[in-house]
Amino acid sequence: MRIVKRAEEMMATARPVVKLENAYKAFGGTPVLQGISIEVCPGEVVAIIGPSGGGKSTLLRCMTLLETLDQGSLTYGDIDVVIPGADGSAVYGTSDTLALARQRFGLVFQQFNLFPHMTVMRNIIDAPLVVQGRDRAEVERQARALIQDMGLEGCEEKVPYQLSGGQRQRASIARALCMNPQVLFFDEPTSALDPELTGEVLKVLRQLAAEDITMIVVTHEMSFAREVADRVVFIDEGCVVEEGSAEQVIGNPSEERTREFLLRSLT
Repeated sequence: MRIVKRAEEMMATARPVVKLENAYKAFGGTPVLQGISIEVCPGEVVAIIGPSGGGKSTLLRCMTLLETLDQGSLTYGDIDVVIPGADGSAVYGTSDTLALARQRFGLVFQQFNLFPHMTVMRNIIDAPLVVQGRDRAEVERQARALIQDMGLEGCEEKVPYQLSGGQRQRASIARALCMNPQVLFFDEPTSALDPELTGEVLKVLRQLAAEDITMIVVTHEMSFAREVADRVVFIDEGCVVEEGSAEQVIGNPSEERTREFLLRSLT
């Protein structure tokens, strides 16, 4: 694939791309995240697994600023997005700080979230032009390369309803990549797809991993997590139950709760 990595990622410095510490979040008094900490370094692929309702999607929504933390800290490289206040509550940065942080990451949703009235090309180039203010010719060149990389040639002028689910998800990935993010988040990227289309999207994720694209993937695809992830984090009831290499967590888990979950997931 012709995805050009940023120079700072190629240097693989010690600073994490994203770091979340001691994160707490509750809805209506019900705790959803209970002291979760996670950090991801340049080029890492981290798979987040766990049962439905365990806090995986809320974790991603907090890390991508779609939900606010109650407590904890969040940094994107040298950007302090959230810091602990004097009373322990989460204190968010200014609107300018949040805007800078949002340019550090891309998010691919379960349900694609493409603009239904825009063509594939417009979906991909809109944010780089409007949000980043980049040169149109340069953005369109990158978009055409991404369209080819995603196997979407001939779909440039189609709108989302004219695409298959797999094509829509690949267009969503191209849209995220065109922003040149330092890390990509995926929230169950294959959950809305049938097995054949799931294979199409997983192939793209494997290609991204081979290019050392930094990714955090919430997934129920255990075979993908075991094959591609550098690290697996098992979350249940808002806590990190077990974390380690894919081979360790999926192949030889140390926690009984992890073993129970995998037994149900792999049968």
